[in-house]
Amino acid sequence: MLLIVGCNKFEALGDAEEVEQKWENFKSAIMEAATEKTNERVLNEANKRRSLVRTIRKRQATFLGHVMRRGKLEHLVTTGKFEGRRSRGRQREKLMDGLATWLGPGKVSDILAAVKDRDLWRDMIANAYKQGT
Repeated sequence: MLLIVGCNKFEALGDAEEVEQKWENFKSAIMEAATEKTNERVLNEANKRRSLVRTIRKRQATFLGHVMRRGKLEHLVTTGKFEGRRSRGRQREKLMDGLATWLGPGKVSDILAAVKDRDLWRDMIANAYKQGT
């Protein structure tokens, strides 16, 4: 008897009891290989934390500080202050709202004021990055 499961091959020769024993061993080997090892478990075993989202937020914040200090058209785009009507439906999350939650408790207006002081802005970004929020 020859059975192929995925990339595993099961071949049994012999009497019924031998074939049954080999089949049970084969099934248990496949089940052990198929047990999911989650990303969280791998990170815990390696004593690491997720850092991609934190890195993206840090780069967004540094870019925002650069744009806000310039104060040109990009300033209007990132703050979302345009004339006219808002579109229908659920409003999209603005870059400023996401950064406000990442940088900690505070309003968007507080963040806009902090951007003007470069040293304060760098400290805020560094603290938020270290906390991993």
